[in-house]
Amino acid sequence: MPVGTAATVKGLTPEQLREAGVQMVLANTYHLALRPGADVIADLGGLHRVMQWDGPILTDSGGFQVFSLARLTKLDDDKVVFRSHFDGSPFELSPEKAIQIQEQLGADCMMCLDECPPHDVSRDKLELAVDRTTRWAGRCKAAQTRRDQALFGIVQGGIDAELRERSAKGLLPLDFPGYAIGGLGVGEEPSLMYAALDFTAPLLPADRPRYLMGVGKPIDLVEGVLRGVDLFDCVMPTRNGRNATAFTSRGLVRIRNARHQRDQRPLDEDCGCTVCRRFSRGYLRHLFVADEMLGPILLSLHNVAFYQRLMADLRAACLENRGAELRSTLLARWESTV
Repeated sequence: MPVGTAATVKGLTPEQLREAGVQMVLANTYHLALRPGADVIADLGGLHRVMQWDGPILTDSGGFQVFSLARLTKLDDDKVVFRSHFDGSPFELSPEKAIQIQEQLGADCMMCLDECPPHDVSRDKLELAVDRTTRWAGRCKAAQTRRDQALFGIVQGGIDAELRERSAKGLLPLDFPGYAIGGLGVGEEPSLMYAALDFTAPLLPADRPRYLMGVGKPIDLVEGVLRGVDLFDCVMPTRNGRNATAFTSRGLVRIRNARHQRDQRPLDEDCGCTVCRRFSRGYLRHLFVADEMLGPILLSLHNVAFYQRLMADLRAACLENRGAELRSTLLARWESTV
């Protein structure tokens, strides 16, 4: 899911997202509640109409901002109070408020409010976060009034197998239509994240979507899918695109490098996206050197298409029982950066 924090995937139109193969997008509850306000989005017809996106939309709950904006938050068992990063004004978010906002936004999938602790937090604090997340999940489900939105529970517990199991056991009786794995990709080594997925994914129902939140690099998607994950989101495709870095079938391309100045090749000769069909590396480099806004747009579009093609390849490999083979092939190709 490309990330559309403020009800837009930066620099890309809905038509471009569709052309790139995007099926579902994500928007941010915390940011939209502050600006323009959930009531404004509702008055304008809801997220789908505002964004002009006719596919599924998932909204997060604001729980990740408890982690990413920790310096601006005060947390207790009842709620979290933010100091707005726009003007410093207080903004309270309880489980009930998170559901109310997401119902106003009108997303297809919405997330329970959770506590996402740092990877290096003490076990005592990690345990408190797991239990608070479980209690808040119950409050979120009780607060839900719309039945046309799928509410996902979020499993926390860091890289601790015992706490991951404790979290899952607390959420499963609530019978959510989908389950997310939170608290990974927050600074721990990739090998530890993969190990956590090894023991967490099997705890979750095989007949419900499993969503790994905020992850990640292409290799993380491969490793996640092979461990049973279905949904991912990450800002990386568009953020890297805005910063002149492209994901390709042969590794990363840093398009500002002087070696691309007269290069007539496409970004990725194995890619059929509109960027690779029409524009050369030399021209793309020129756009960034000249500080033209088209450069970030085109690299963002290519990167989104790359991620969608990767997921399509993984789906096909899973159906044909050749996931491990595809993993080996991709790893061998992704070794270079130019």
